[in-house]
Amino acid sequence: MPQRRQLLPFAALSASYFAHIGFFNPYLPLWLQDMGFSLLTISVLTAVQATTRLFAPYAWGALSDRTGERVKLLRVGAAVAFASACLLFLDWGPVGLGLVLLVMFTHTSSMMPMSEAAMAHLVSQGGAFDTKRYGRVRLWGSMGFLVTVFAAGAWFEAFGMQHFPGWTVISLGMVLLSVWWLPDLKEAAHTLSVHVPVMPVLRQKAVQWFFAAAFFHVLSHIGIYVFFSLYLDSLGYSKTMIGVLWAVSVAVEIVWFFSQSRWLPRIPLTAWLVVCSATMLLRMGLTATWAEVLWVLLLAQTLHAITFATHHTVCIALLSHHFPGQLRGRGQALYTVMAYGFPGVIGALLGGVISERLGLQSVFVISGLTSVVATAAAYKVWRMQHPKGSS
Repeated sequence: MPQRRQLLPFAALSASYFAHIGFFNPYLPLWLQDMGFSLLTISVLTAVQATTRLFAPYAWGALSDRTGERVKLLRVGAAVAFASACLLFLDWGPVGLGLVLLVMFTHTSSMMPMSEAAMAHLVSQGGAFDTKRYGRVRLWGSMGFLVTVFAAGAWFEAFGMQHFPGWTVISLGMVLLSVWWLPDLKEAAHTLSVHVPVMPVLRQKAVQWFFAAAFFHVLSHIGIYVFFSLYLDSLGYSKTMIGVLWAVSVAVEIVWFFSQSRWLPRIPLTAWLVVCSATMLLRMGLTATWAEVLWVLLLAQTLHAITFATHHTVCIALLSHHFPGQLRGRGQALYTVMAYGFPGVIGALLGGVISERLGLQSVFVISGLTSVVATAAAYKVWRMQHPKGSS
């Protein structure tokens, strides 16, 4: 079993990285709005992050698979991201700002896939993915997110959005420090001597349907990631309350990560995919129709434990099964591309167009429809593992 001291640095990286994400993703649209950009421009700039996920994670993942130097590559990425964040203090205009974000996201979007790949090696025993150990490490990321999403909301409410670049530099500085704490792990030379092709795995129907289910599930989630803060702001919620509502979703996520080893074994992982996407349909329905009612919105946010935390762990476990050993880095990267890259670009850009024409509420209505497709694809994955008539 991996020693606690081996996993502590990964917990620190998870905490610092998601502390950065905890304020950056929820409040980036509000910062851009504060700078006077239109909804369409905001959606384009927020889509830059997802755009980098189309190419950066796989490129970094393939390089890390071939070299085994995941930790050294993480350090390079963190350093460049920190340097580019310092440029956010300057007035670039939308095009220049987009280029700065492009450089920063190119180096941050690959950090979690490489970290997950390195950590999966530590928490997998005898070929089995240990959801308990994984959850205990990953919950530190949720705790980091929880602290900054709440604290940043209160800060921005009191002092304004102009401090957003400062928060970015400080948080990425913490990420840079944490990656230097990671053990300088390198896979044994014999695992790198022969290049293992990934296409035979991708030709498997179960893998193809898995990626389809993940694609539509995260596409449904983009309404939350990109437009939720703007939606709440348009309904009159304060930035402090926006932070509280984000914090509620992360608080239940922490509880789930801590206790998931008790619940996940009760049904197959592929069945959990169906549960997650069906729950997403409920969450989007509540958010679209009763967002003015605080207690209903709070209830919808608690469903994040299923729509994100459960879904994320299940996907990581299934990826560890389908992409073992030398395929691990590319498997994680492909998941980032298919489940966060393409859905992020499509969801942000189409959501920007739709919200300008039909209002922000319409984004969550459409997210409900894509949840139906995600549920159907997840059901297909489950049925392939448990065909009708099988015992």
